[in-house]
This record gives sequence, structure tokens and C-alpha cells, in this order.
Amino acid sequence: MILSLFYVLAGIALLLWSAGWFVTGAAALSRRLGVSPLVVGMVVVGFGTSAPEVAVSVFSAVEGKPGLALGNALGSNITNLALILGLTALLNPIRVASGLVKKEMPVLILVTVLTAGLMADFNLSRIDGVVLLVVFAVVMGWMLVIARGGAKAGLEQREVDVLTQEVEHALAAHPLSLAGAVVRLVGGLLVLLGSSRLLVLGAVDLAQRAGLSELVIGLTVVAVGTSLPELASALVAARRGEHDLVAGNVLGSNLFNTLAVVGLAVVIEPSRVEPALFWRDMMVCLGLTLALPAVALDWTRRRGGRINRLEGLLLLLAYVGYTVYLLAT
Repeated sequence: MILSLFYVLAGIALLLWSAGWFVTGAAALSRRLGVSPLVVGMVVVGFGTSAPEVAVSVFSAVEGKPGLALGNALGSNITNLALILGLTALLNPIRVASGLVKKEMPVLILVTVLTAGLMADFNLSRIDGVVLLVVFAVVMGWMLVIARGGAKAGLEQREVDVLTQEVEHALAAHPLSLAGAVVRLVGGLLVLLGSSRLLVLGAVDLAQRAGLSELVIGLTVVAVGTSLPELASALVAARRGEHDLVAGNVLGSNLFNTLAVVGLAVVIEPSRVEPALFWRDMMVCLGLTLALPAVALDWTRRRGGRINRLEGLLLLLAYVGYTVYLLAT
């Protein structure tokens, strides 16, 4: 029991450390190769916050543990929407830009509805996984086109994620050579894979010893652990007053989790969807996603509004209630 708990905690700590190394190395290598900073921000750094979810879900799928893989992806989305947005708004109300309401939120709603539709037959096939990955590629291409269009129009360019700023500051203070960038990229990736394996082993053993299913462990302990980069980014952005980055980080992470993480896991290992995963967890995720525009939008002026402290408290209470229900049933 103690050894399994150590595996989980060590796995989470190494995941976070290796994700930072991987992102810094990838960003430095991209700059050395002349890749656009926009692409670095949206793809490299955006992937960095979801790298733990990808690694854990892929390893779980490879080892034939679909409950852990799907639970991690859906649990991370629920954690982002309820725990991270709720906690951040409770500490500092989040202003939401109208562009997020008009563009990213509808896309996330459509993607979540699509995923729920694919799960409705209680089965996710490789074809379903390919569909999700194709949609992910289309969405990423669309976001890059929109961002480049804004830059050409002379609009202010904002980083996609707070991690982009941190990486840029780190690279400016400690520039990496080409060899150093490759070492960080490869080393971060190897540790990322190893720590994911460690986390999965510990989580599965804890589930068995505690009498919990792999699905529940994936929805709770593993989901919170792999969502720590998003939580750190949200708290830093809120403290700096960069409210649109908080909402953008959550929306981008959920898009990545829903399309890329689930898609990769299912392509590797097609999965039967437990009824509880669909009727309970998928519906909670869908409900929170549908509620987000109602919470964030200022309907009186038809523009971006804010998530206030009361709404943040309600989101936190929803997360606590959901988690308690999971562990009690």
C-alpha cells in the first residue's frame, strides 16, 4: 500500500518535471529550426500541459486498462471545468473575452457532444478514435489560421498559455544550444514515459487494495495529478490578471483531452464503455461544458462576461459533490 502510494506520488512529481523539460527542449529546438513562435505556443506548449494525460492514457491503453485511460481523460476535463475554474474564480474572478465565447466554447461543446455520441453505443472502436484524431487535426488547423489572421490584421498577439511566457523567459535567461535542446527534449520524453508507467502501476494497485475500480481512480487521483500543470498555469495567470488565458487554457486542454487523448487511447486499444462512464461521467462533463457559456457570458450586453466568486464556489461544490459520490458508490 505504502509502496503503491509512493509510486503514485513519485509518478506525478516526475510527470510534472519531465513535462517542463520536454516543453523547454521542444520550444528551444523549434526556435533553433526557425519555427514560428505562434506554432510553438499553440502546439508545443499547448501539448506540454496535456502531455501527462496523453502519456498516462496511452500507457493504460497499451496495458489493456481502458477504464483508467478514459477515466483519466474525462476526469481531467471535469477537474479543469469544476475544480480549476472554480478555485481560480473563487480566489480572483475571471473575466472571459468575448472571442472565447464566440469561437472556442462552441467548438468545445460540439466536440464534447460528438464524443458523447460516439460513446452512446457503449463502445469506442478504432474508427471512432480516427474520427476524433481527424477532428483534432482540423480544429488545430482552424485555430492556427484564426491566430495567424489576427496577427496579420495587426491585432495584439497573446500567448496561448501562461507556460508559453514561462518558457520564453527561461529560454531568454538560459539559452539552450542545439545539443542541449535535443537532450532536454529526449530526456524529458523518456522520463515522461517512465513516470507514466510508474503512476499507472501505483494507481492500479491502490484501486485494487482500496476496493475501487480503475475507472474511479482514473477519474479522481490520476485526473487531478495529471491536471496539475493546468492548475498551476491558471493560478499564475489569475495572479497576473491575465484572465482570458485562464479560460483559454482550460478550453484548450479540454479540447486536447477529448480529441487527442481519447482518440490515441482508442486507436491503440478499442474499448468497451462502461454504462457508468457514459451516464454518469460523460454526462457530468457534458453538463459542465454546456453550463460554461451561461456562467461566463454577459447576456445583457452579448459579450464576454466573467466567472464571479459565487459561480466559482458553485463549481467547486459541484466538483466536491461529484468526487464524494464517486468514492461512496
